[in-house]
Amino acid sequence: MKNRGLPFTLDVALVVLFVFIGTRNHNTDQDAAGIASTVAPFLIGLIVGWIGTRAWKKPTAVATGLAVWISTVTVGMLLRHFAWDRGTAGAFIVVATIFNAFTLVGWRVAQENIVSRRRS
Repeated sequence: MKNRGLPFTLDVALVVLFVFIGTRNHNTDQDAAGIASTVAPFLIGLIVGWIGTRAWKKPTAVATGLAVWISTVTVGMLLRHFAWDRGTAGAFIVVATIFNAFTLVGWRVAQENIVSRRRS
């Protein structure tokens, strides 16, 4: 993947998708302001992960995805609970962890498999 901005944009889009699906399924915060306030802590977590791992150096590496995923969920949940004073129920943490692992790490695994098959 030559465009290094594309992986970051994809990660942002996937985190926004996570929040959008959740707000639609639970009929909460469906307006733009509600979605923005719900997604903000997770986007901050994503940015922390990108900066902390220097993800722009190897943005498509699975290891990068793992670190970005952990940061997104951990920082996002902590901010959501302490800074936004929003719920962090156990079921929500589980769903957020699984969904974001599947997307933030999953696309990198798929991309790595595609690249390795092309090289074979």
